Amino acid sequence: MKESLGKVTIVDFWASWCGPCRVENPNVVAIYKDLHSKGLNIVGVSLDKDKSKWLEAIAKDKLTWTHVSNLKFWDEPIARQYKVESIPATFILDASGTIVAKDLRGDALRAKIVELLAK
Repeated sequence: MKESLGKVTIVDFWASWCGPCRVENPNVVAIYKDLHSKGLNIVGVSLDKDKSKWLEAIAKDKLTWTHVSNLKFWDEPIARQYKVESIPATFILDASGTIVAKDLRGDALRAKIVELLAK
């Protein structure tokens, strides 16, 4: 996943069927829109099983960043690597790929991204 890293990268675990994930998506879209040009990247990792529902949710929620999924539900290998047990789950990585924060939402997520980009 190294090639996807920005100065700050959010690895966002979600799924089309996850209500709380979909509620948080507009906030993440706004953060990305405001901060992508300053070095923020996002990689969305979906725990979907149905490719059409996954792609439909990406389009509907206007998620314009990189997305990956093996369509394996909770057996998603990347989710296992990050030990994800519930979604939404967010991991914030610095430029070297080190996890510097996790599971922030809303204003707390934005504040942490702004703080890290200022370094």
